[in-house]
Amino acid sequence: MSLAITPLYGGLIGLLLVVLSVRVILRRRAARVSVGDGEDKDLRKRIRVQANCAEYAPIGLLLLAMAELQGAPGWVVHLLGLMLLAGRIFHVYGFGSTPQIIPMRQLGMGLTFGMLILASLASIGHALT
Repeated sequence: MSLAITPLYGGLIGLLLVVLSVRVILRRRAARVSVGDGEDKDLRKRIRVQANCAEYAPIGLLLLAMAELQGAPGWVVHLLGLMLLAGRIFHVYGFGSTPQIIPMRQLGMGLTFGMLILASLASIGHALT
């Protein structure tokens, strides 16, 4: 069995990470900071937004791929992929805004955690059957 759906979400989340990385680079240039955050609050926030995506996206995509390879219906894989993608976008928007939009950040983490929990439990359940 090959992966047909997961690459779509992997590609979209990959592009999101590139956008977040470019935002960090642009702020580094503007603040003239090569390493660390130079005590620049905007740079610090951009670094954390990028890092948060980089922390959660890989395990989410790995679990999504496992669900697809284990034979989950396409609609389930899409639902999980949309939860992960939307969760990351909502989190970026809520956390990255000044001031933060806490409900948007919470929605983003809720969708991300929901996806991770559902996909993890499905993976465990499939492995035990």
